[in-house]
Amino acid sequence: MTDSFKPFNNILVSNSSFPAAPASEGTLSSASAFLFPSFKYFPSIPVNVAESPETETDLSTFVRAFLLPQKLSAMADSLPEFRRAELTRNPELASEFSGAVDLQKSPVVLICGHGGRDMRCGIMAPILQEEFRRVLLTKGFTSVTSDSHVIDSPEHAHIGLISHIGGHKYAGNVIVYIPPGMLLEGSSMPHPLAGMGIWYGRIEPKHAQGVVEETILGGKVVGDHFRGGIDRNGSILRL
Repeated sequence: MTDSFKPFNNILVSNSSFPAAPASEGTLSSASAFLFPSFKYFPSIPVNVAESPETETDLSTFVRAFLLPQKLSAMADSLPEFRRAELTRNPELASEFSGAVDLQKSPVVLICGHGGRDMRCGIMAPILQEEFRRVLLTKGFTSVTSDSHVIDSPEHAHIGLISHIGGHKYAGNVIVYIPPGMLLEGSSMPHPLAGMGIWYGRIEPKHAQGVVEETILGGKVVGDHFRGGIDRNGSILRL
């Protein structure tokens, strides 16, 4: 599974601990992916084109459809036109992934757990994951530990560990994505942070309840831990 987070107009692709969607009968290996800030979930992406010869769609097709830059820098002007085309995004390929799910209701909590890069994240992340699960369960997210592969529901929150996102000295590093259709707790009012991703640093287990109550349920940014953010258009958020 990959996560596309775009700080300063760059693409960050990260592995995660989320379980893959069940494979269809007769298929071999496949990947699944969350894409932010587009708030889309792709349940099945064939890893090799040989596994989907009828469509010739594979992981490289996904990269060309969603992850390559839309425009190259001036340094690429000297490249042949065909090479520039290979290095830029082809939005027409997005139609190859008709099974994509638009996330509207389920918040997503991503925690840097790359212990091989820095022990601080490797130690802190699993503890934070369990604490966020515990707190969210007390707040009514009853499907948070379910393995039923719920993708988008007001009662479900996705919590996963991801690989390197930078700034391990700020462990624990936590990114909270609030889906576009989420409402404020107990009301019909749109969530103030709907469609945004909020990045926190120096999060300890004792802070998990505050992040859930203030940010996920209350729509407020915790300024003391704020490292940055992004809106659905890819613009950088600042306090």
